[in-house]
Amino acid sequence: MATFGMVVGGGPAPGINGVISAATIAARRSGARVIGCIQGFEWLMRGEVDHVVDLDEAAVTRIHELGGSILRTSRANPTKDPANLDRVVDGLGRLGIDHLISIGGDDTCFSARTVAEAAGDRLKVVHVPKTIDNDLPLPPGVPTFGFETARATASGILCTLLEDARTSGRWFIITMMGRNAGHLALGAAHSAGATLAIVAEEYAGQKLSLESLARRVEGTILKSTAEGRPHGVIVLAEGLGESIDPTDLAGLPDLPRDEHGHLRLAEFPLGALVRERAQRALGEHGLKATIVLKDVGYECRCVSPGAFDQEYTRELGTGAVRTLLGGVGHVMITRQNGKIVPIPFDELIDPKTGKTAVRMLDTSTEAFATAMRLQTRLEAGDLSSGAKAARIFETSALDAAALRARFG
Repeated sequence: MATFGMVVGGGPAPGINGVISAATIAARRSGARVIGCIQGFEWLMRGEVDHVVDLDEAAVTRIHELGGSILRTSRANPTKDPANLDRVVDGLGRLGIDHLISIGGDDTCFSARTVAEAAGDRLKVVHVPKTIDNDLPLPPGVPTFGFETARATASGILCTLLEDARTSGRWFIITMMGRNAGHLALGAAHSAGATLAIVAEEYAGQKLSLESLARRVEGTILKSTAEGRPHGVIVLAEGLGESIDPTDLAGLPDLPRDEHGHLRLAEFPLGALVRERAQRALGEHGLKATIVLKDVGYECRCVSPGAFDQEYTRELGTGAVRTLLGGVGHVMITRQNGKIVPIPFDELIDPKTGKTAVRMLDTSTEAFATAMRLQTRLEAGDLSSGAKAARIFETSALDAAALRARFG
């Protein structure tokens, strides 16, 4: 009898339970046993094999409708310490697991790949790509599961805040979860029609100062006010934190990092630092603006999956089992053009880092250009001449020459 194990790593995303449900049903109907490992690799890294649960069809039939994860999740990283890696491989062997399905993002994918290599022929591993960040190296146009539900949820929040902004005459600066990539920030902002969305990808890897970031916000508020809209919502992708010039951060206390060495961007006060500088600059224009800060992201991770992600995850979970039973392992499962397509782990690696590649926003697409075009961004051309420039000159206490120098 084949024995399947399942582990969930990284942050929650809508649809995890759909993968667990479909994989369990498909495996059990093939005559296999299914073992769910609680909290990812965490307990296995300690050499403990009691924190598991036998899964059967009755236990998982309707869980695909639920958010969260019945197996919970953790960011425990078995690749940092060879002893932990050995304990994971040993624990899986003691449990009799010969087929492993990992569910997670780029870090979990890298961990699964490392476990597969350490176990050799004793274990076949398939990874199911999960993250609301949408940053795993899937083919263009193929989302990670959880992203579409998270985007819809975030977009709904932004729509509500846009109405609050209009009603109360204020501004919101939203820091949107997404780690390095700006998929969720731009996707939700574009859907909701946010006033401005700034993502790290538009700076093409260049370091930027907090002042330049605040200047973009300042310009948007000035232009929108001049156009008769002294209110709005500005979205900052949290990945901008990684793009800030280190000299700007020298005065900040050490920021904590997670088990994989990443800066905890959710704890970086990006919005506060930008607001402070933007409000100071707006005072030079003679403008008073109430700016409210809000972080959005955790609200999106454990909502019930939408119909897209319910269907998507059921296909991925079933595809993972069929792939493993077909003798194929050490791959990531994808759905492309309606078909399950496994991608070998070796093709997912970034040669520069040796880890799973990260998919950033493609700024060369028409979709990206459209999203930028529909935002309110103060450009140098807005200050050249004509009625638009005149309105901006009338709105600011600074003269035309000072404005052109400031935003040129």
